[in-house]
Amino acid sequence: MSTPILKYNKQDQPEFIKELQKKVKDYFTTNNISRHANLNMKLKTAFMLLLYFTPLAMMLTGVVTTFWPMMLMWFIMSLGMSGIGLSVMHDANHRSYSNNRAVNNILGFLVNFLGANDLNWKIQHNYLHHGFTNIDGIDDDIKTPIMRFSPNQKRKKFFKFQLYYAPLMYGLMTLNWLVIKDFMSLIKYNKKNLLQRNGLTMNKAFTLLIFNKVWYLGLTLVLPLILIDLPWWQIVLGFLMMQYICGLILTLIFQPAHVIEETDFFVADASGSMENHFAIHQMKTTANFANKSVLFSWFIGGLNYQIEHHLFPNICHVHYRKISKIVKETAEEFNIPYNQHKTFFGALKSHFTLIHQLGTGKYDLKLSKIEV
Repeated sequence: MSTPILKYNKQDQPEFIKELQKKVKDYFTTNNISRHANLNMKLKTAFMLLLYFTPLAMMLTGVVTTFWPMMLMWFIMSLGMSGIGLSVMHDANHRSYSNNRAVNNILGFLVNFLGANDLNWKIQHNYLHHGFTNIDGIDDDIKTPIMRFSPNQKRKKFFKFQLYYAPLMYGLMTLNWLVIKDFMSLIKYNKKNLLQRNGLTMNKAFTLLIFNKVWYLGLTLVLPLILIDLPWWQIVLGFLMMQYICGLILTLIFQPAHVIEETDFFVADASGSMENHFAIHQMKTTANFANKSVLFSWFIGGLNYQIEHHLFPNICHVHYRKISKIVKETAEEFNIPYNQHKTFFGALKSHFTLIHQLGTGKYDLKLSKIEV
């Protein structure tokens, strides 16, 4: 069993992506700048790493010895985890951080400090999500047994409550990676021959997975339990709080980029063919939000420019703000949708409205009315 080969429609306005790529290339050439990380990106990388490792070091070395200051350290670490995930390892694993493969590999490995696994992340995110965005049965980002994220998925009775339990589930994302999902994904990707595509056998991939889980738990949980002179439950509570806050931040940033009222959801036809060109498919399944919020965009790694990221994942996110104007103008020129919300909260409202409709069946009813 392997992932089906889908065929995008290359005849669907191919001039759009050709023109867009030319304009973006001209932007970098004219301004004589690299598409990779600049000085600001490197400074941000250092900041996010310090945000993560400084509180950990302060706890392990006995600088912080009481409950509430320790909880503050775990909270700051959760922000560091989020910043590393959104701003650093994400670009590195897309090979957009540097033109040096070793630099990308080293910084990409930081995803393991989120309790995740770099190999699984690359397969799920780079290949399955970016290659098959919002396509039911392939895009793992919209596939979960406890929620309905696509109208093409079967609706179960308990989904009618998903609006209410979604925030709780979202906060468990990194914990799920840590203890369940990575193991299940590895088995699934092996069956689909995706490990072999990355030059790994199941035994080697599983050994690396276990090794990374062990040292991660040793560093962030076992060592604090040994070295911090506080009751064990307080340390475990801090660790779980860190995971939950990070998971909630990551999920609330990624979900409004694809699962909102304005985006489309697809399934391939019987022959595996898609109706749109790959670039246009990305435009229809992706959305931006809060593009005028500079500080917010800085912290979340420019992922509020999700359209630009999906069209140009090999460009570092620090350039998205500039090229977004080019993308939007070109999309308007070719009459292609450019989905965006002015604010983050507007995008969140659209996301939760959609999952409520998907859970209760109101979205299905709306589709049937449109078809009639």
